[in-house]
Amino acid sequence: MSHYDSLETRSADERAAAQLATLNAQLARIGFDPVSELSALAGLPVLRKSDLGQRQKDSKPFGGIPVANLAHVFQSPGPIYEPGGVSHDWWRMGRFLHAAGVGKGDIVQNCFGYHLTPAGMIFENGARAVGAVVLPAGTGQTDLQVRAAADIGTTAYAGTPDFLKVILDKAEEMGERLSLTKAAVGGGALFPSLRREYADRGISCLQCYATADLGNIAYESPAMEGMIVDEGVIVEIVRPGTGDPVPEGEVGEVVVTTLNPDYPLIRFATGDMSAVMTGQSPCGRTNLRIKGWMGRADQTTKIKGMFVRPEQVAAFVARHDEIARARVVATREGEMDVMTVRVEAPSGAGRGYEDSIVQTLKLKGKVEIVPPGSLPNDGKVIDDQRVYD
Repeated sequence: MSHYDSLETRSADERAAAQLATLNAQLARIGFDPVSELSALAGLPVLRKSDLGQRQKDSKPFGGIPVANLAHVFQSPGPIYEPGGVSHDWWRMGRFLHAAGVGKGDIVQNCFGYHLTPAGMIFENGARAVGAVVLPAGTGQTDLQVRAAADIGTTAYAGTPDFLKVILDKAEEMGERLSLTKAAVGGGALFPSLRREYADRGISCLQCYATADLGNIAYESPAMEGMIVDEGVIVEIVRPGTGDPVPEGEVGEVVVTTLNPDYPLIRFATGDMSAVMTGQSPCGRTNLRIKGWMGRADQTTKIKGMFVRPEQVAAFVARHDEIARARVVATREGEMDVMTVRVEAPSGAGRGYEDSIVQTLKLKGKVEIVPPGSLPNDGKVIDDQRVYD
């Protein structure tokens, strides 16, 4: 398959020169002095999501960051507000979809949410960029999803990794044969066992690494050897809690500078952990590769495609005077994420906890009442017990 464009096969020197020129244009947009080399980026301050949230409170809606060609405003948990554009491949998701084999002639069943958060529009914009037709399916309503997929003949799925299995299992239950052969997933971990199950069902499944703020950061190609950094960002791996780059191969926090002139984010700390891989992808794309998502630099964890943050756990505890402490535990049952909330409270407590969890954590979860003082005294409020190997 041909590459998306010539940017993907540039030499390292060509890429560095182009990135430096574009970076200095970005720095000028936010009032920073130019730099003489890309390595000087490490001397600029890191922008953390919590800092961005505070800046947006002080200077609504985008924290004083200059935004151009605005078409949409999205709200993510925090709340954090993100701008969105409608120009060609604005979030650069078309590059990933092309690598996943999606293009003209495909009908993409887009099962990312369209409500407030940008994921649905991010993938729709990318599908348009590669000439595919979109079924804006959104989340849930599995019976209707199967009916539409069967009637329309959707050929590609876009959504979280595990929701595709829900659709496929429901289709078998309903006696429907679907035409899906490609899947482009994100918003959660793609476990090897789940990828194998999709392959056994005739579906090639590749994943990307993207955020609401930055768009596509890195993506898999058919070579499936790490994730190739997108051509529209500069990625650094830094020591968590600092802005200091770590040596190649060492695990650290992913910090991203976007080269999108419409929304110049400089050294935005994702809170995600990864590491740089040596060498180049066998697919011929020459950009830097990272190992993909390797956990969180803090305790924030993605469960069922949604971030769960320590401050949300604290908000749940604050709602109930009888709760001493609580811990969110993320596990797997089959190929599905499971969230269990262990609550230190007197025996007999627990009424209303399920509703409170949904209101604060934005997800349904199991509740386990444990005796006061029984949770480990290790400072953890979110414990991700899932295995990613």
